[in-house]
Amino acid sequence: MEQIKKTAQYTIFKKNSGRYAVKGRKGVKWVSGDDKVKILVDEQLVTLPEPKAAPAEAEAASEE
Repeated sequence: MEQIKKTAQYTIFKKNSGRYAVKGRKGVKWVSGDDKVKILVDEQLVTLPEPKAAPAEAEAASEE
């Protein structure tokens, strides 16, 4: 793994697979889930997908 960025709160690594890993303060625990996503988005390493538009069938049914 390659170290990308180190701050006082966490360290970001890039795995050989291209994915990211985040280790917490002082290298004690790995960060996962929503906390990891928030850190990676704040550092502009990943972007969140845009929500999909509602299907056209649902709109037609609600108008009737």
